[in-house]
Amino acid sequence: MKPIVSIIMGSTSDLQIMEKAAAFLNEMEIPFEINALSAHRTPDAVEKFAKEASDRGIKVIIAGAGMAAHLPGVIAAMTTLPVIGVPIKASLDGMDALLAIAQMPPGIPVATVAINGAQNAGILALQMLALGDEKLAAKMVQFKEDLKQKIVKANQELATVKYDFKTN
Repeated sequence: MKPIVSIIMGSTSDLQIMEKAAAFLNEMEIPFEINALSAHRTPDAVEKFAKEASDRGIKVIIAGAGMAAHLPGVIAAMTTLPVIGVPIKASLDGMDALLAIAQMPPGIPVATVAINGAQNAGILALQMLALGDEKLAAKMVQFKEDLKQKIVKANQELATVKYDFKTN
């Protein structure tokens, strides 16, 4: 099995956040890899990874970073693959990471999800992959239907909650 999504984080301290993307991809049966690479501490390894990812069969890169949060942008600068940035709350409530990832210069886009939003990064990766894969597209449709059913069930449960002045 060869990975088609790569999950990269600046440090293993980010794993608690980034594993949400891994769990979603695993649930959707999408082969992925997870590695720690630092734009500041291992720049040569980041460059090698970014330049070789496509040749290795990677289709989407999810990169999480906190604080200076240069990792997603550095990777995006060196590949033509889509990069999804996950700002990680490490300082300044994660706003520094969010702004660093979202404010990329023209020509070097990084799709950016919410602070600590790794699960949404996994979902966005599935949506990208589903554009060219009917089986994955069907999984995306089912995932959205399951989300809808959770709300339907929640409203059924709320209907049983009783208060003297509740009208529904």
